[in-house]
Amino acid sequence: MLSLQTIRDHPEIVVQGAANKGEKIDIKGILALDGKVRKIIKDVEDLKAKRNRSSEEISKLKRGGMDVSELISEMQNVANQIKKLDGDLAAKREELHEKLMWIPNIPHQSVPLGDDESANEHIRSWREKPKFDFEPLPHLEITTKLDLLDMERGAVISGSGFPLYTGQGAILERALINFMLDHHLKRGYREVRTPFITLRQAAEATGQLPKLEDDMYSIEQDDLFLIPTAEVPVTNIHRDEILAEEDLPIPYVAYSPCFRREAGSYGRETRGLLRVHQFNKVELVKFVKPE
Repeated sequence: MLSLQTIRDHPEIVVQGAANKGEKIDIKGILALDGKVRKIIKDVEDLKAKRNRSSEEISKLKRGGMDVSELISEMQNVANQIKKLDGDLAAKREELHEKLMWIPNIPHQSVPLGDDESANEHIRSWREKPKFDFEPLPHLEITTKLDLLDMERGAVISGSGFPLYTGQGAILERALINFMLDHHLKRGYREVRTPFITLRQAAEATGQLPKLEDDMYSIEQDDLFLIPTAEVPVTNIHRDEILAEEDLPIPYVAYSPCFRREAGSYGRETRGLLRVHQFNKVELVKFVKPE
C-alpha cells in the first residue's frame, strides 16, 4: 500500500500510475478524506489539551475552597466531545484505509503500457525452441497415457481444476518439490513450512486483498483464506517487525500447495495443468536492503 505521504506529495504521479494499470482512483476524494482525518485529530488534541489545563485549574480552585461545579460540567461536555470525535475518527480512518487499499503500486517507468499481453516486449530468450520430427502431444494426453495424472477422478473428488497425481506422477511431483527445496538450501536459503491458511490482514499485507478476493478460497466463518502462494505467509513472517539492517538479507524457501479460484478465467487455457485451482509450488522470499 502506498504511503499517505507519497499520495499527498505526488498525487499526479499516483493517478498516472493507476491509469497505466487501467485503474481509476478518486485522488481528490482521498485527499479530502485525509484532510478530514487530520482535522479531527487536531480537534481531539486541542480538546485534550483544554481538558488537561482545566484539570489543573480545577485542582487549584478546589484547594482554595472555590466552587468548581461549573468547570466540572464544562469538562464533562469536553469529554463527550472527545468521545464523539474518537468515534468519528475511527470511522474516517477505516474509510480512508479501504480507499488506500485499492490504489495500485506505481509501475516502473520501464514497463511498457498496454491493455493485454500483446503489448509485452520480448527482452531475451533462453535456448532455441526444440523442433521435432513428429507431432508432439499436449501434456494432458501424455500424462494420461502414462498414468501420471487423472483429471477426471480429481474432478470426482473436488470438481474441475483439481488434479489427481497417480503412480509415477505423484512420485515425480514429490521429487521435484524436494529437488527445488534442496537446491535452494545449498544456496543459503532457510526452509520454512508455513500454515496454508492466513488471516485477512496477511493477504492485505501482500496485496492480494481486497482486489483479488474473488480469486481466493475463503473460510467465511473465521474470515480466513487458503493461500494462493506461499509468498503470502512467508512475507508475513516479519509483519509488524522492525528488522535490523545487519541481519539482512534473510532468505526463505518454502513449499506449499496453492489454491486459486481463477474467477473470470473460464475458457482460457483450462485444459490439463494450466489454470488449475490447486497446485504445488516452491517459493523464494528474501528480505533485503532497498538497494
